[in-house]
Parts: sequence; structure tokens; C-alpha cells
Amino acid sequence: MYYSSKISLALVCFFFLGFGTTTATAATCSNEPVIFNFGDSNSDTGGASVLGGKPLEFPDGRTFFHEPTGRASDGRLILDFLCESLETKFLTPYLELFTPDFSNGVNFALGGADSRLGRNDDTPVAYTLGNEIAEFSRFRNVSIRRGSLDAGQVKSALFMLDIAQNDIQFDGDSKPLQKVLGIVPTIVSNIREAMQNIYQLGGRNFWVHNTGPLGCLPSNVALINASTVVDEYGCVSDRNKAAAAFNSQLERLCRELRLEMGDATIVYVDIYSIKLDLIVNATSYGFENPFVECKPRGQSVCAEGSRYVSWDGTHYTEAANMLVASKILSTTFSTPPLPFQFFCN
Repeated sequence: MYYSSKISLALVCFFFLGFGTTTATAATCSNEPVIFNFGDSNSDTGGASVLGGKPLEFPDGRTFFHEPTGRASDGRLILDFLCESLETKFLTPYLELFTPDFSNGVNFALGGADSRLGRNDDTPVAYTLGNEIAEFSRFRNVSIRRGSLDAGQVKSALFMLDIAQNDIQFDGDSKPLQKVLGIVPTIVSNIREAMQNIYQLGGRNFWVHNTGPLGCLPSNVALINASTVVDEYGCVSDRNKAAAAFNSQLERLCRELRLEMGDATIVYVDIYSIKLDLIVNATSYGFENPFVECKPRGQSVCAEGSRYVSWDGTHYTEAANMLVASKILSTTFSTPPLPFQFFCN
């Protein structure tokens, strides 16, 4: 059912009237939500630009912020739309240097982050999920000592995880499928350890995204040659198989941790199905060719307002992120199907 090209009238109205209509109806929080996010560039709201000391360049951020923010998009990310649905502020990166506002949580995600200490191809990893958890532990302990955070707030906070794309994507560049599949248990083991550490630090609410169809990213489709196996959608088959294998083990991990951490709430979100549906039915959703990027290197950027799915070949445009967020908020792709605002009530 995920790949049907039929669109309900409600979704059409949502997509063209804008996200604000949906956020107003979704915002039923009785308390100010506190969110701690961990991940890579898919949810990094500017931390990597600070860590790397790189200048922010236009046109990143042009659609909504009208200035570069360190996000890998022309505007808002999925995380930003989820925050808007709760009528809370966008999450501030942990590494923010100037007047950081952590009143509604912290974003520990960093572009380029990996789940592991090192990749099989010896690619240096600047930051890992383990680093992000360590920074949260430090932030938690200092904040509790200073009285700006207490154990009750940690217990009621929402901990969001969206990681593993870099693990699979980078190893997939030069490794055959079986080698990539060989690292999946290690990736999942590290995510297990991260969630267990958060639990030991008092966290009880988890929102876990799986990874998308990496074989459909324009950066991977561009590498297709005569020896590449392509699936029925025009995507690189091995990359999608690796992503699906990881997702299967991640879903099993969430089931196991629900039993192990009996008083925790763990929601597993099937981002893969949402994004594949968007790729397969892009034109039905009003988008152009999903395998063409808006910001190709060394070429002109697409016109503002164009209906591109991909921003730079690896990350999504604000328009695509908006659609993905709307599907997440529907709860159709969540296990268990809890509404996102559940965690602030």
C-alpha cells in the first residue's frame, strides 16, 4: 500500500496549502516539550558547520530562513517540521557559540556523524553517535547541578535518533554488498548501546527513525554503470538492500528493547517506506524527476520554489522534507502508532 499513486484529498490540501495548517491542529501539548536529538546531517541544524569551522554559504536555507543555517537543505529539515507540529522552537545545536537556547532541548546531531569509531575503508570519522551520547551525559550532569534541568524533565523528555546513513553509504562506495551487510550488526549494536546509555541516564521516551532508500539518492544513481544492478524503480539495488537489512535489524532491536526496558516507550518510524513512496510517485505529489538534484556541484542551482525532491544529491529539499514529516505525523508508519504530541502530554 506504500507505493500507491493515489493521493487523498486531505493530503493534497495539506501539501499545497502549507504545513502551518497541520501544525495548528497537531499542537495539543499540555506541557512545553523537551527534545534531545541525535544523528547525522539529516537532522543537523547547524552543529557540523561550527565543528568544521566552515563558512555558511547561500543558497542553503534560502527557502525558509533566507540565510544559510548549517542545514543540509534549502530550508527546514524533517526535525524542524516535527518541532513545528508541537509549536516549539527549532532545536539549537549543542555546539552553538552565540546565545544558545536549550530551554526546549538540544540537538546533538552532526553532519557526517557515524555510529562507529571507524569505517571499514579507514575513512576518518570526526564524530560518532557515541560522542553525541557522551555530550548529552555531560550536558545532563552539568544542567542538573546548575538547576536548569531535573531528573523528572529527563524522564519525560523525548529522545530522537536518526543515524546509520553514513555507515552504509560510505562503506557502500567501495565495498560489495556482503561486506556492507557484515557491518550492519555492529551499527545496530552501537545504537543499542546508545539507547541503553540514555535509559541509564533517565530517558524513557524514544523516537527512532530507520534509514531511507539510499540506492535512490541521485548521488548513487549517478554512479550507475553497465555492471550496476538497478531495481524496478531505477535505484541501485545493492544500496537499497543494505538499507533494508539495517532497517530490519533496527526494528528487531526496538522490539527487544521494549521488553528489556519495560517502562520505556519506543516508537520505530519507517522512513524508508515514506521516502520510497515519494521517489516512486514523485510526479503524483507534484515533484519533478526525483533523481535530479537541485544543487549540482559547479552548476546553477534550480529556481527557488521548484519541486525537486533532492537538494544536493544526498539530502532532501524543504518541500520533500515537508511531505515526509506529514507522513510521519499521520502515525501510519509508526510502531506503535503513537501521535508525536503524545510525548508532551
